[in-house]
Formats: sequence, structure tokens, C-alpha cells
Amino acid sequence: LGRQDAAAPGQPPAGANERDLVVPIPSQDSEIQVFAENRNGVSTAATVRVKWAGTAPAPAVQAGGFSIQPKLYVLAVGVAAYQHKDIAKLGLPAKDARDFAAAMTRQQGRLYRQVETKVLTDGQAGRDDIVDGLEWLQKQVTQHDVGMIFIAGHGVNDPTLGYTYLPVNADPDRLRRTGVPMDEFKRTLAALPGKAIFFFDTCHSGNVLGNKTRAGPNDVSGVINELASAENGVVVFSSSTGRQLSYEDPAWGNGAFTKALVEGLDGKADYQKNGRITHKMLDLYISERVKSLTGGKQSPVTQAPGGVPDFPVAASKQ
Repeated sequence: LGRQDAAAPGQPPAGANERDLVVPIPSQDSEIQVFAENRNGVSTAATVRVKWAGTAPAPAVQAGGFSIQPKLYVLAVGVAAYQHKDIAKLGLPAKDARDFAAAMTRQQGRLYRQVETKVLTDGQAGRDDIVDGLEWLQKQVTQHDVGMIFIAGHGVNDPTLGYTYLPVNADPDRLRRTGVPMDEFKRTLAALPGKAIFFFDTCHSGNVLGNKTRAGPNDVSGVINELASAENGVVVFSSSTGRQLSYEDPAWGNGAFTKALVEGLDGKADYQKNGRITHKMLDLYISERVKSLTGGKQSPVTQAPGGVPDFPVAASKQ
């Protein structure tokens, strides 16, 4: 699809050409979205719905019987004990990452036939470690799988890099070499051939750079919108909206967002009591729970690309 130069009536445009694209689709009703991109940006999606007229294929045989369940790959990162003296330490992000990974591991044998996790916390969550983790995720996920990224800790807005996650070895004066810009996460998630879900619990309450700056909360709205755009195809769960802070409290045992997230995944978001927890059900539970925990001071945001139907992300115990 492209824009052609004008030509005389009845004549093809100069240099016009046609291109055939072969698009593999599953043996079921499907929706195909096509985008046009140039140096100025990406178009809105042209959508084609196709109806499967054949018979459903037999399920693949797995060890021990029949299974069509996907595999789940999780990269969970949490940083609390920052090495740089000017970056305020946090209490719970490392535990948040471990607790999220454990919650998803409990999904093995429920919604997912297998769950593989890579957990990076504090001393194991340097910039290179995180980039290696992103590469691991991209190599593992196939079109039949689900990939998830969870990050907890501090994030800052940099005028050059944009919104940037701070690894354990981050240096505020050398962010290009020591920070992980959201572009790194976006490129990885957008490249996953299967479903991609991003959870980020950043901008915890407190002055990120201690007494060195008066920097307040960071605006993550642009990051959320870009990740959840149709061409990137990522379902995004963020701990807060706009320029709000994200809170943690030892009494909760987690950041408010992660506490609600884990509770929801473990079954409290199963509003229909049918054993399936969809991303919209999880969104509703997290929103209400975080509002209750923080007295309305923190409002999580969830966005999904246009045209993406509600789908299950977890299964409750039956």
C-alpha cells in the first residue's frame, strides 16, 4: 500500500507497481492489519477481517496428551538498592519483581503449558543484564507464545533519551551509557511474534535523585500511548497515570500496583468465576484495589491496541 503520483486518466501512475504479500493466519476467523510507514510516521491501520471456512485442525499432540496451551516467557526486573549516591534507594521493587515472577510461575499447568522466567534484581540488574534479558525474551517467544516484561524501580524523563528506566548501576550524569530507554523495551515487545504484555511499576514515591534535584514525578503518558499503538501491538499496564507518583509501603509487602497485580492474577480478578482472568478484568481489579490502598492518590492505567479483543492472561484455581 502506498501513495502514487497523479497520472492521466486511464493510465497507470509513473513507476506504479503491485506487490503481493503472503500473510500466514491461523485456522480460525482472523483480523489482518496493514500499516504504511515513511519518515513522517505510521498510518492508521487498514483492517481486513477474514472468515475461516475450513474445519478446525486437530490439536497438536504433546507429551501426556493433547494440548494447545501457549508457553509463557517472563522477564521481571526490580531495582531498589541503587549504587549511585544521588539516586534514592527504594524498599520493595526487587521483591515486586520476584513476587510477579512467582505469580506467573503458578500459572504453569493452568493457562500456560510451561512458564519460563528470568528475574533480575538489584546487583543482577545492571544495564547490560537488562539488555541481555530483552534479547533472551525476543529469541524465545514464538507466534504461539506469550511474552511479558515487568519492571519496578525508578524512571526519569531525559530530554534526549525520553523516559528512561534506571538500572542498579545508573549514573544520572551518564544516562546514555547507564540507563535503559523505553525504546529498548518497545523494540523488543513490538518484535515479539506472539502476544506481548508490559507491566511497569516505576516512579515510586520519593525524590528519585535525592537532594540533588527537585525533580517530581515523571509523565509516562507518552510511553503508554506509544507502546499500546496499533503498530506496536503491546498491552500496557502502568502503575500510575500522567504525573502521579507510584507508592510502596512495607505494610503492603509490595508497591501498591504490584500488590494489586499479584492478587488479581492469583484469582481475585476472576469476576465471572469461570476460571479465566482477562486483561480487562485484571485492569478493573488493579484500578479499584490501588485506589483503595492509596486513598485515591494513585490511578493505574491500562491500554491495549485498537482492534485487540479481550483475552485471558491467567487462570484462577478451579
